[in-house]
Amino acid sequence: MITVRAIDHVVFRTSDLDAMLRFYMDVIGAEKEVYKEDIGLYQLRIGDALIDLVTVDGELGAKGGPAPGRGGHNVDHVCLRVLPWDEDAIRAHLAAHGIEDVEVVSRYGAQGAGPSIYIDDPEGNMIELKGPPHE
Repeated sequence: MITVRAIDHVVFRTSDLDAMLRFYMDVIGAEKEVYKEDIGLYQLRIGDALIDLVTVDGELGAKGGPAPGRGGHNVDHVCLRVLPWDEDAIRAHLAAHGIEDVEVVSRYGAQGAGPSIYIDDPEGNMIELKGPPHE
């Protein structure tokens, strides 16, 4: 039996590393963990998990075939738990980074139904920002 407690890491292939680093560091708040430029791996820390970016022309990224594009994606979406959940502050932060008119919806997640905001990163991967479950 395998008991999963949390996401350890997610790997996104990218053709625009600079845009992806800016998005995940400036918008999402990730911090540099380890960069292995020789193989095209850039690891960013978010809480207890990592977001890995691999360049499509690097050693690791090239193994995945053609670059992700608007017509096809590597994943449907990745859900990131956001605590504390301050909707006004989150909206203001996203707007400061050019992400406006976001909708807050109630979605079911690992801890129950609660608020969620869906945004796209620069490669078109959908990111769900998830708050705590409703009481």
